[in-house]
Amino acid sequence: MEPTLVPGERVLVSRISMQLGGPHVGDIVVFYPPTGAEEGLCGASGQGQGTSSACDKPNPQEDKTVTFIKRIVAGPGDTIYIKDGHVYRNGKLEADSFANPCTGNLEQCTFTTPIKIPPGHWFMMGDNRGNSEDSRFWGPVPTSWIVGIEFATYWPLNRVF
Repeated sequence: MEPTLVPGERVLVSRISMQLGGPHVGDIVVFYPPTGAEEGLCGASGQGQGTSSACDKPNPQEDKTVTFIKRIVAGPGDTIYIKDGHVYRNGKLEADSFANPCTGNLEQCTFTTPIKIPPGHWFMMGDNRGNSEDSRFWGPVPTSWIVGIEFATYWPLNRVF
């Protein structure tokens, strides 16, 4: 999540926000990833990897042994594609001045075949677009797997906001 969050940084997460109308595109959330996410597995078939399409069908089982933190870049019903790490949502380039640009391996940063986010799912990406294992590789995440929405940093003290 660099540059927004740095390694070792600790954040506060609101579970209440989930019941008060959240999450929303742009939110940073903590969630349980799909089983196989740490290996970059897209669903049972491995579909989406090494193609022009991001993964649109994740493994239907969550991995409750680990939590991830990423930014929501698309929500239920949105159609997206990704070019050079930039998200085009419903045909429009999303503002992403917070993100590190993709450099080097652009193959992992460009998925030009549009995918539609299923109902009740969210597409997550790290802010360090060129070096993030995220929904591009393991697919959208169901709302029920989201633990909460990040709202503040509490450690280290010089990063408190």
